[in-house]
Amino acid sequence: MRRWMVKLNLRPICHRLALAILPVALCNWSGTASVAAEIGNLPTLTTTHQVHSLSSEEARRAYPVHLRAAVITFSDPTMINNGLIGMFIHDSTGSIFLFFAPGKFGSLPPGALIDLHGVSAPGEYAPVIVLRQIKVIGYAGLPSNPHRPSLARLLSGAEDAQWVELEGVVHSIVEEEGRINLQLNMDDGPIMVTMVREAGAVYSGLVDAKLRIRGNAGAMFDVNRTHMIGIHLYCPNLSAVEVLQAPPSDPFKLPTLPISKLLQWNQAPLLAHRVHLQGRVTLQWPGSSVCIRDATQDICAQTGQKGRLRNGELIDIAGFVQVEGGAPVLNDAIFQSSGSSADAPVKSVPVTAEQILAGGHDSQLIQIDGQLLPRDLSVSDTTLLINSGRFIFKVILPQALSGPESKAWENGSLLRVTGIASVQLDTQRSELGLGTAVPKTFQVLLRSPADVVVLERPSWWTPGHILVLLSLALVATLCVLVWVMALRRRVEQQTILLRESEERFRHLALHDALTGLATRLLLDDRLEAAVEAAKRHKTGLALIMVDIDRFKHTNDTYGHQAGDEVLRVAAKRLLQAVRKSDTVARMGGDEFVVLLSGLHNPRMADEIAANIVATLAGVVLFAGGEVPVSASVGVCTAFAADLDVDFLLRNADAALYQAKAHGRNCYHVFSAEMAPARIK
Repeated sequence: MRRWMVKLNLRPICHRLALAILPVALCNWSGTASVAAEIGNLPTLTTTHQVHSLSSEEARRAYPVHLRAAVITFSDPTMINNGLIGMFIHDSTGSIFLFFAPGKFGSLPPGALIDLHGVSAPGEYAPVIVLRQIKVIGYAGLPSNPHRPSLARLLSGAEDAQWVELEGVVHSIVEEEGRINLQLNMDDGPIMVTMVREAGAVYSGLVDAKLRIRGNAGAMFDVNRTHMIGIHLYCPNLSAVEVLQAPPSDPFKLPTLPISKLLQWNQAPLLAHRVHLQGRVTLQWPGSSVCIRDATQDICAQTGQKGRLRNGELIDIAGFVQVEGGAPVLNDAIFQSSGSSADAPVKSVPVTAEQILAGGHDSQLIQIDGQLLPRDLSVSDTTLLINSGRFIFKVILPQALSGPESKAWENGSLLRVTGIASVQLDTQRSELGLGTAVPKTFQVLLRSPADVVVLERPSWWTPGHILVLLSLALVATLCVLVWVMALRRRVEQQTILLRESEERFRHLALHDALTGLATRLLLDDRLEAAVEAAKRHKTGLALIMVDIDRFKHTNDTYGHQAGDEVLRVAAKRLLQAVRKSDTVARMGGDEFVVLLSGLHNPRMADEIAANIVATLAGVVLFAGGEVPVSASVGVCTAFAADLDVDFLLRNADAALYQAKAHGRNCYHVFSAEMAPARIK
């Protein structure tokens, strides 16, 4: 929206002491010997000019100050900062600001002649005085020899704290408890004036009056209180105000001017004061702005009035003319209905962005089409961004006038917007040009949500929706991938379980459940493989049959559990008695077979057989008792062409028979004369 001149509700605070100085100047004045010694070595300053001329470093040394005849020019007991009251004083050499504790010296009215003692302090812009003692010695009235500086000199800081006289027209008044703030427009610019409020005085009648005002110039600072950013005038009271030209008794009885004539050269003498316009309302933001149109042109005004106006209502409006952008505006305006009962709503003018920037439409009620972009959510007012052609502009509706329908406008919609065009200039290009304003951009001020009409809804396939779909597709893909990975992992786990089950069943099929030795099935496979390998490598192999002696008697005597224990122990001893490459199998019952492969010497089979007999012979511990165990062993060895599975099995069994026949607990090697007979 338009940047109207802001009314600063300033509290009259000027020249505050730095916090580091206050303890020395106030709390410790009666204190330390070092401070007293320092003061004793410094000369006493006797004029305000001497104090004000000190550098900040010198002022910090707390020079003693004694002013014998100074006049109070401004004193406000409510102006308290950091627990101190400030006031301005003046002598024949100039003026200065001083601080003192509240309630310490009573009431000190402007015009009082005083004798004071104090010390210097650096202040925040220029040196100040911290008051120790003060005595009212008479009444001299306000000084009659003010400086008459320009606003530029005041803003330079050269007149800091000095007693000055200014002339200008009052544009606005802000009344506070205990003080009055006037905006005084001088020939070279505005300045804010603060004065102490007097009981029973009426100040509202000063608006539009030309005044001559005397007071003290005081610096204004940024929030960090490190830089001077402006100037303020502190006027003691109405006795320091002279009315040079009274305001009109009724501004609405002034001649009515056409809006188009406001900035023409022959109207310049009138523009220092309020002007009177009449037109029909095109926009109202209660308490902020009113725009009107007369027969010649459009204009907008800044106003604090909140009375509601109707669109098209004929009103009288009075205010101070200024230029904003490339068009006239009214500041500090007041309005009233003209008394006409007939409204004539003003029609909007259809335009394009190019036409607005070409000029002639500033402050005018226009109608423009454009596409809604994502809105600006950083401000409290409803602010839309509209794209029209190659231009993007803002559309603004105050929060107080906004409605629920404004939240339903979808990004990408084609809108028709009706409102007041507010053009901003390219300041640099305008100043460098040939005296012609160069528009830079514009914004549209709405009257209500009804000023926005949706011409076309956006396609569902907006970038936002596409992004949502892509996001959903990505999420779905990720879910499928996770499901596939989980399924794959489950399949792998099931495969491992099946493989383990298969291995377990295969192991059970190929290994004896009691002893863990190979079964007949596994032995047959390994025996055939060993025979083929021996034929291929021209080596031999041996088959050793082992039978537990009198195993039936063991079962009958000690029980089947003891027999099972004997078989388990015998299996372990057999594995210890043979090579790691040999195969030990249980054929059934108490009969075992050992396959020796890769033999190069028949004596190896004899040695292993003897080791088996020796290893198996002994006792097996069971149930606290001993079970005697021995074994008979038959050995059959064959090489190369003589290798045959049935031959080996048959002849090893025959050799076993011979071992049993020779008394058991021994081994016997097969020879040709042995017959395949067998006994138990």
